[in-house]
Amino acid sequence: MFVLASASPRRQELLLNAGIRFTVQPADINETPLTGESPRDCAERLAREKALAVFQGRPGDYVLGADTIVVIDDAILSKPCDADDAVRMLRLLSGRTHAVITGVCVVGPAAGKANAVTASETTLVTMCELSGEEIRDYLATGEPMDKAGAYAIQGLASRWIPRIEGDYSNVVGLPVALVYRMLRARGAL
Repeated sequence: MFVLASASPRRQELLLNAGIRFTVQPADINETPLTGESPRDCAERLAREKALAVFQGRPGDYVLGADTIVVIDDAILSKPCDADDAVRMLRLLSGRTHAVITGVCVVGPAAGKANAVTASETTLVTMCELSGEEIRDYLATGEPMDKAGAYAIQGLASRWIPRIEGDYSNVVGLPVALVYRMLRARGAL
C-alpha cells in the first residue's frame, strides 16, 4: 500500500478499478507553470512537488504524485478559472487534436532520504467540431469547471471524442499501467 498525493476522485477510482490499494493525503502546492517550461517538464515537476510535499510528513511511506495537463499549440490548458475561460478552451480544442500529458512521481524511503522516480505519459485526443450551442449546454452542466482543458472524456464530452492515440486512463487523469509498473519496480505494491 502507498499514499496518493491527490484528492482527485478520478485518480482514486482508476486505482481502485485496477485493484491497487492506497491511502489519500492531498498535496497543496502552487500549480503555476514556470516561464519557459515545456508542458512535459511542467507535468513532471508538479507531480514530483506533490509527491515530495506529502513524503515530508510520511518519510517511511511510498508516495505517488500526479499532475495532468492538456496541451494545444504548445499552450497548457489547466482548469478553467471561470465560464469564459472554459468557453475559450473548448473553442481552442474544437475540431482539433490535442495532447494530454500526465506526469507521475513515486517517492519512497532509501537510505534515510527521499528517492524519487518521475515519468510521464502522453495521449493524443481528437475532438469533433463543437457548435456554440453545444459549448453553452456543456458549460451549463458544470462538468468542465474543474477539469484540465475544460472537459471530461469519461463524462458528457465523450460524445465529442472520436479518436484517441494512447492510454485512455491517462486522459481520465492517471496512466494506470505506467503507475503500476513504477510502483512494482519500487516495491510499493
